[in-house]
Amino acid sequence: MRDEFVDPGQADPDEEAVEAGLRPSSLDEFVGQPELKEHLQVVLGAARKRGQAVDHLLFAGPPGLGKTTLAGIVATEMAVALHVTSGPALERAGDLAAILTKLEPHDVLFVDEIHRLSRVVEEILYPAMEDFQLDIVVGKGPAASSIRLTLPPFTLVGATTRTGMITGPLRDRFGLVARLDYYGTDDLQAIVVRAAGILRVQIDIEGAWEIARRSRGTPRIANRLLRRVRDFSEMRVDGVIDATVAREGLALFGVDDLGLDKVDRAILGVLCEQFRGRPVGLSTLAISIGEQPETVEDMYEPFLIQRGMIARTPRGRVAMPAAFEHLGLAAPRPDEGGSRSLFD
Repeated sequence: MRDEFVDPGQADPDEEAVEAGLRPSSLDEFVGQPELKEHLQVVLGAARKRGQAVDHLLFAGPPGLGKTTLAGIVATEMAVALHVTSGPALERAGDLAAILTKLEPHDVLFVDEIHRLSRVVEEILYPAMEDFQLDIVVGKGPAASSIRLTLPPFTLVGATTRTGMITGPLRDRFGLVARLDYYGTDDLQAIVVRAAGILRVQIDIEGAWEIARRSRGTPRIANRLLRRVRDFSEMRVDGVIDATVAREGLALFGVDDLGLDKVDRAILGVLCEQFRGRPVGLSTLAISIGEQPETVEDMYEPFLIQRGMIARTPRGRVAMPAAFEHLGLAAPRPDEGGSRSLFD
């Protein structure tokens, strides 16, 4: 197994350009999400066969799973230009109008964090998506008039980490709504091996597996950990990244055996040590570790809940027995947890 090395070439002088190339550019190169890949192969192939623009697409899921990458793949597969913006950047209707009027036929417009679009911009987007029409109001007050512009057929690709915050009328205008799932270790291992080949890093199968299993099911994290282990290898080992080197490098950067980092362990420490398994509100938990509540809720809680470390309850966040075990602490007795009544 240790003989299966990725191409051990010299380091590329333009590091930023190389790392930007880690994103796959076609569906064949894209690893994981087999059901979504099959859906896209059918949708994109049918659109190419008809010579039409692809239906509007909405990709939902946690950060780092490949939503932006898939938007680029859609544009590449259709051989059209990709225009990129984000929901918070489109503050006024004129911002959206400026982008839409520059689109060529069948172009792809990618809107990241589309759930953060303002209602004014969203209202302008409805006729643009459905009828390829853009209503622009010229002037103010009684002299104001509306001009309707015809847009070329285009494809809107939206990405969101919070599907529930997208309004029903907007969600219904997407032809395909897909949710990206966390990746399995096998898929992440393939992603690490592919990225190592692009970065010209020597790595064996066991080293790639060690990085993959600590990547929290997320390709973005897998690529980031690979780059950190590469740095460790170049400075301390100057050789092939095997399982031992990967473990030592990840330990140096604070990533433990389960893939938990410093913030994850801080969350578990607050729940297990400070509150001894009692429910803790999100705001209190965030203040205790010095993070924003949204960051805790979106970036850290999902993985900890999946691993059975914490649970959400109506009264707050609660540490599970697995959290105490991971920290090497004894779980509290039943009479220690929970809150006491006013008369105890």
